[in-house]
Amino acid sequence: MLYINQLADVVGKEVTLKGWVYNIRSSKKLLFVLLRDGTGLCQSIISQEDVSEELWEQASGLQQECAVEITGIVNADERSVGGHELHVTGLKVISVTENYPITPKEHGIEFLMEHRHLWLRSRKQWAAMRVRNTIIYSIHRFFQEKGFIQMDAPVFTGNAAEGTTNLFETDYFDRKAYLTQSGQLYGEAMAMAHGKIYTFGPTFRAEKSKTRRHLTEFWMIEPEMAFYDLAMNMDLAEEMIRHIITDVLEQNKPELEILERDIERLEKVKAPFPRISYTEAVERLASEDMQKKLDAMMQERHDEKVLLQKEKEELDSEFGQAKKGRKFQIDRRRGQINARMEQIDEDLRNIPVWKKSAQEKKWGDDFGGSDETLLTMEEETPVMVYGYPAEIKAFYMKRDPENDKVALGVDMLAPEGYGEIIGGGQREEDLDTLMQRLKEHDLPEEPFRWYLDLRRYGSVPHSGFGLGLERTVAWICGLKHVRETIPFPRMMGRIYP
Repeated sequence: MLYINQLADVVGKEVTLKGWVYNIRSSKKLLFVLLRDGTGLCQSIISQEDVSEELWEQASGLQQECAVEITGIVNADERSVGGHELHVTGLKVISVTENYPITPKEHGIEFLMEHRHLWLRSRKQWAAMRVRNTIIYSIHRFFQEKGFIQMDAPVFTGNAAEGTTNLFETDYFDRKAYLTQSGQLYGEAMAMAHGKIYTFGPTFRAEKSKTRRHLTEFWMIEPEMAFYDLAMNMDLAEEMIRHIITDVLEQNKPELEILERDIERLEKVKAPFPRISYTEAVERLASEDMQKKLDAMMQERHDEKVLLQKEKEELDSEFGQAKKGRKFQIDRRRGQINARMEQIDEDLRNIPVWKKSAQEKKWGDDFGGSDETLLTMEEETPVMVYGYPAEIKAFYMKRDPENDKVALGVDMLAPEGYGEIIGGGQREEDLDTLMQRLKEHDLPEEPFRWYLDLRRYGSVPHSGFGLGLERTVAWICGLKHVRETIPFPRMMGRIYP
């Protein structure tokens, strides 16, 4: 069976493709059927003069998402989608469809989410899933080539990695259990057996959050390494991100173009990434310089909005007299302007909130989404913030030997407002200290008895981190909301389809 992404190998030959009608348009005695087969798109040209009356009638009745089998001669054409087109000699309709609900017109996000099972077929969603696939494969290859082995943590757990406040509780044969929020604790056990391991699986958070960065079910990649300290951990995380970016740029340029991603932004993600302490980050946020930058940003957004509004008015006045090709260009540009103006309006609402939050930031506070945005707003690469207050970190985080108030943890913040994509650190390896930490966090010792055994029998310094797959996909694809980064998103109030 031949696929659209293999057409370059059969130029000039007659082939048969199977797929679905993505779009269809007519021009006099020609029909242009845009076919998709999961690997790409191909324009198929049907000439009334070259085919039978029966075939022409069949083709004329095609609608969006009809399943078809098309035979024709492959021609190379750089102007066509995918660089090839098919001059049709045969057509077989496999199944018909009527009134396909998702049309080329604009649909509201709630409508699209209700039809997610069909929305996945649209170009941008298709492209995002292809990039996601590349990222997943890149991560596996990165760790496998570095001598890590993949192992699996359980989804049902009897204990919580970071407390039970944001866990989904379930009845487990008359016992209390939770859907995992992290495979990390089990990863530590596996690292003591194999040295370097990583887990890659679903995790669940019951946070009642509706932000664009949150899902209740998402995928985490969690490496754990024996004999690694915080600096080694940070080096590994940075190298992994660079590896992912390189692979996506090599393999997904067409998909990034469909997503209208600024590829130059990704090309600028070079090592080394900036590394700043939590203390430096707080000082930067609370500084007078930050207030001035936000004031300047506010003015820039106002000025940009005026210019865009003027351009939009000029395009609107031109549209009525424009030819068909120019109308398409105008529509495309108007869509870009509307999207940008929505972002500007959001920024104008957010900047005063950011200013207030930054100005009031003090040592000991955790960082919110706005803080993460401000810390990366002038950076081309992710920023690594290390040395957080121990009180806001999990019980298993090792303290800085030189300052007991500081935990040896790190967060990697993606640029362009995408926030934290990695969180990790060095784990506490001392048994007595870890038992004391459990008491300080009001956690019962019994469910963690097995975890404490790791410190009783051959304990060593060790570290690890967790990468949120969906946030990483959102950043690399330039998607505003994580709901478009996973096939079927689960969010607060969203469990269908």
